[in-house]
Formats: sequence, C-alpha cells, structure tokens
Amino acid sequence: MLKWFQSLVVVGAVSFLAACGGSSNDPDNVVDLVQTDPKFSILSEAIVAADLTATLESAGPFTVFAPTNDAFAALLTELGVTKAQLLADKPLLTAVLTYHVLPARVAKAAVPAGRAITTVQGGIFKVDAVGADLVITDGRNRSAKIIATDSAAPNGLIHTIDKVLLPANRNIVATAQALPNFSILVEAVVAAGLVDALSAPGPFTVFAPTNAAFASLLAELGLSKEQLLANRPLLTQVLTYHVVPARVLKADVPVGTPVTTLQGQTLTVDGTLVINDQRGRKAAITGTDVLTSNGVIHVIDRVILPRP
Repeated sequence: MLKWFQSLVVVGAVSFLAACGGSSNDPDNVVDLVQTDPKFSILSEAIVAADLTATLESAGPFTVFAPTNDAFAALLTELGVTKAQLLADKPLLTAVLTYHVLPARVAKAAVPAGRAITTVQGGIFKVDAVGADLVITDGRNRSAKIIATDSAAPNGLIHTIDKVLLPANRNIVATAQALPNFSILVEAVVAAGLVDALSAPGPFTVFAPTNAAFASLLAELGLSKEQLLANRPLLTQVLTYHVVPARVLKADVPVGTPVTTLQGQTLTVDGTLVINDQRGRKAAITGTDVLTSNGVIHVIDRVILPRP
C-alpha cells in the first residue's frame, strides 16, 4: 500500500509540472541560461558587475550573443587588462555587454544576413553567412563566429559566440585616418573643411577612393595634388558627391536605382557593384562594409565626379 501511494505522489507531481509547462530544470530567463552553463561563468560575473541582472531577467524579449570563457580570456589579452580590471570598469563593461543584446527575440532563421543589426547599446553589427558559418562583424570590424544558436528561455534566446564583440570607437574620419590607403582622401577632407561634417552623428555612407584612385584622377584632370587640394569649391563638390546621408550596407545597396548624394546629384550602382557617375564614368566597389560609429565606408577604385 505504501509503495502504491508513493508512486501515485510521483505521478501526480510529474503531471502537475507538465500542466505548468515544463520541469523544474527549465530556465526562467536568459540570465538563468547563462548562470547554469559553466562555459559562461565569466559572462555571468560580468552581468552581475554591470548591474544588468534585473534587466535581463525582465520580460524582454531579448536575444543575447553570449561569449564563452575562452572569448573573454582572448579579450583580456587583446585589451591588456586583467579580469578584475575589466569587471571593475562598469561604464566599459555596460557598453560592451549591452552591445551583445538585441531588444527582440531573433532566432537563427530570422537573422537579417548582411544588414545592420541595432543593439541595446545603440551601436550596430552585422552577420554574414560565410560558407556554413554565421560570422559577425562588430563595430571595430573584428570577426566573431556564432558557434551555437537558439538556446531558449521564456524571455528570449541565446546564441553562443567565440569572441567578445566591441562597439565602434572611431567615426568615418578617424577610420580613414587609420588606413594608409586613404591618406590622400583624408588630406582632401581636411582641405575641403569637411572633417567636422563627417565626424557628426550621421549616419553616412562614404564611397572612399584609394590613393591610386586619386592618382588616376590627377592624371585625368591634368592637375597636381596641390592644385586639386587648393581648389576648395571643386574639392567640396567632388567629396560630397561620394557621401550618401544614410547608412547603406552592401546588402541594402539599391541596384539600378538612382542614389542621391550629399552633394545633391545622384549616382547608380549596378549588379556587379560598379558605380556609374554623372559623367558616364565607372568606378568599381572593391571593398564593402567597413563599419564606423557614424556610418559605413565602401572602398572604390576611381574618384567619381558629378556634372560640372
């Protein structure tokens, strides 16, 4: 009789849990998912140190791109800090962690490949399908691989990543200044008095000609670099023709549709990513989606020109 009664109690408990929608092992929220997985122990410490526990335990929904302990170890080496120093820097920690969170439930199947994804922190990153992998490009143009997806909790999802993401820390001008192949473009932006404009919040898209592209332009126009940089009206017209007053990643380039530039005239981009300017000249886009804090840079192999 006693054994029969004990069996009845167990069956009744199981039935009750099933009626409630799950077992006692089901996660309550995304924080619970993190805290119960040993590979996220540093992430768990970071969430506590940044005072984000209550936020991530709320209704959400959220999507968390969760770096492993190995990812945090690599970040500490990259930044040259200890774990204790990182956890003590609450402003940095908060900015970094909220950059890993989306204010929506975004399953693997719904990730908008190649497009800007806006985080709780306010910055953007993008995810591309590279072969069988999903690869994130962060605001500093670093890459992280998504190594596991769609771990579910009532208030959201977790995707596991192999590198800690970092939000952008350079605007368009600072990014160009850090790339030697754009040294003439940077000189031109300074000479035209456009540094402040292109350092503003934007967002902007800049089609950035290389040094070789500027060398070709000088030969085409029969000018020296000094003569071009001294002609501020011409320089301003040409440079603002390379700027679109919106963030347009490669995946969102409107093929065959006129794109209005900051200068006022339009350009078009064909299906092979070749720009046609207002003088019937062509420039190939040779590099895409260099992310910055106030927009995106695409590299082009020829300076494009508006109508005179």
